[in-house]
Amino acid sequence: MGTVHFIGGEKGGVGKSLMARLLAQYFIDHGQPFLAFDCDRTHGALMRFYSSYSSPVVIDDYQSLDVLIELAAAEPARRILVDLAAQSQQPLLRWMADSRLLELAPELNIELVYWHVMDNSFDSVDLLRKVLDEFGQKIKLVLVLNQLRGERFELLEASGQRARAEQWGARVMSLQRLADATMHKIDANSRSFWAAMNNGGGTENSLGLLEQQRLWVWIKRVYEEFDRIAP
Repeated sequence: MGTVHFIGGEKGGVGKSLMARLLAQYFIDHGQPFLAFDCDRTHGALMRFYSSYSSPVVIDDYQSLDVLIELAAAEPARRILVDLAAQSQQPLLRWMADSRLLELAPELNIELVYWHVMDNSFDSVDLLRKVLDEFGQKIKLVLVLNQLRGERFELLEASGQRARAEQWGARVMSLQRLADATMHKIDANSRSFWAAMNNGGGTENSLGLLEQQRLWVWIKRVYEEFDRIAP
């Protein structure tokens, strides 16, 4: 079965691109073939950190988006990873509706997975409500509670939207915190996570020995979450 992973959340700064980078590294480390596509025309993280695997995609160009499905259908063992830019949900939904993609995907033996990356704000909860209203049970949904953007998610729990999502089969994972200084060093050198863990040190933004260990522990925990929800 082909699989297309859409990494969304609609808001800027909630960690969509970070999640896309982690999935890319997970696929690499587990020997799983994939192609990555980046919707951000100005600050594309996949194009920056995983350029060997990534290509741009234009979110409001149907032909550009059609390629994602054609590639998934042509080689089912190869996963398709799409990092959605902020405010790209509406053009994505228009393309899906006009193409009857939610109805067509099962016929093509393609699974669509939407990763809704959230911080602990009301906006993220309201955006989740809209995602559930739009997709219902027609798409596999993963809620990513990004603790780098807030560790307490009382608004989500109180809203009833998590319970609603889980009732419809959504999986929930937590993305735990990593020290800001460590992430800044990784980003400053535009390194993949593998390169950051295996750098030789000696430069201003190289990770120290214990920073490398903490990064390894953090990624191991993320991978355990991925294994639990089977991306």
